[in-house]
Amino acid sequence: QLVQSGGGLVQAGGSLRLSCVASGRIFNIYHMGWYRQAPGKERDLVAEISHLGSIDYADSVKGRFTISRDNAKDTVYLQMNNLEPEDTAVYYCNADGNDYDAIEWRAWGQGTQVTVSS
Repeated sequence: QLVQSGGGLVQAGGSLRLSCVASGRIFNIYHMGWYRQAPGKERDLVAEISHLGSIDYADSVKGRFTISRDNAKDTVYLQMNNLEPEDTAVYYCNADGNDYDAIEWRAWGQGTQVTVSS
């Protein structure tokens, strides 16, 4: 289970921070990341971080967003700076890993609205 927090309404140029905590029968978490979906558009990757610290960003957020994770807390963060109206979307946390029975899993957070006003 992934539970998100953060998000909300901010003016262009502002900042927001999203958090996502994983819970349940977790043995390993491989990838943790953030996707977003704007109205009428597909859900796209924003940023992803592996358990080894490898990071990928969508080109549109490079230099503005920073993803990080705290493995001890099974938590991933997304610091969003210099937000633009085009960043308005529902943001979803995503993670994958395996449990104590070596069964692989993938989960989504509940989604949180981020609205950037111009």
